[in-house]
Amino acid sequence: MSMRNRILLMLAAVIVIDVIALIVAPPFDPQSTDGTCAFPVCFINGNLEFPAPHTLWTLANSSALGGLFEISISSTIFTMWIVSILVIAILFVMTRGKAMVPGKAQNAIEYVWEMITNFGMSLGGPEARPYMPLFAGFFLYILFSNWSGLIPPIGKIEELRAPTSDVNITVGLALVSFGFFEYQGFKALGVRGYLSKFFPFGEFKNGIGAGIIAMFVGLVELMLEFVKPVTLSMRLFGNIYGGEVALGVMTALTVAIVPMALIALELMLNLVQALIFSTLTLMFTLAAIEHHGTEEHHEGAHDEVAVPAWPVPADAVGIH
Repeated sequence: MSMRNRILLMLAAVIVIDVIALIVAPPFDPQSTDGTCAFPVCFINGNLEFPAPHTLWTLANSSALGGLFEISISSTIFTMWIVSILVIAILFVMTRGKAMVPGKAQNAIEYVWEMITNFGMSLGGPEARPYMPLFAGFFLYILFSNWSGLIPPIGKIEELRAPTSDVNITVGLALVSFGFFEYQGFKALGVRGYLSKFFPFGEFKNGIGAGIIAMFVGLVELMLEFVKPVTLSMRLFGNIYGGEVALGVMTALTVAIVPMALIALELMLNLVQALIFSTLTLMFTLAAIEHHGTEEHHEGAHDEVAVPAWPVPADAVGIH
């Protein structure tokens, strides 16, 4: 059978399965009280998820700070635990019993590790090597969290939902990233050295004008420092949740062939979002440990290069 006939056969099978599913398990509107299902509203509501995740369990009398938050377990947290256990189990199984002549599992995990670390090192240089475990960890964890939303029944039942489609999860990941690169900045430069990046009082030695400009730039950088976790979390949440909404609408309004194409697109976009989050975390960390005086030091080093006098003596260039 030719490849063309195989593809046509697969598409026909998808349509048949889609029709059978429509008959056996017809769509329903969770917001409808009388059980009616009017197209297309019913089909769309049956495939959409609201931004707020479903709460699975709440600790009794756990409200605090005037009811601003409570201790509970949502569907996204529960799914996050499942993804974490699966990722840890897979990595444990594939990395145990390492041998000089690796098997298929060891080859696969070493290939993934080398590919991720080579990419990170190409971006950050030798200074990025100590942060490769975090870079790889963020990438793999977010990638599998993103992809989990494309696997039934996750996203189709209230108890399971992709972790990164919940803004609470993405904010938590962004705060972990923020805390890490801020800690590395204080660790590498010290409290005084790191804070001098935002409050450069020493620039007043070069004049009042230079000091005021440096303070203004430093305060802008300080404000942008607190914007970093906001952009990290909102970018990841918006792309993953927006992708799920688009996929849900297209699933409700079209035959399954179109959603299959969108799933292939979502696989690639979810990988890109995981890469963006981990790459920005790495870049923010490298920026935090770099002192502002480094550039000046390099410029000074270039200034010290000896410039030969002009005209150059004939015997210095080998002319006799």
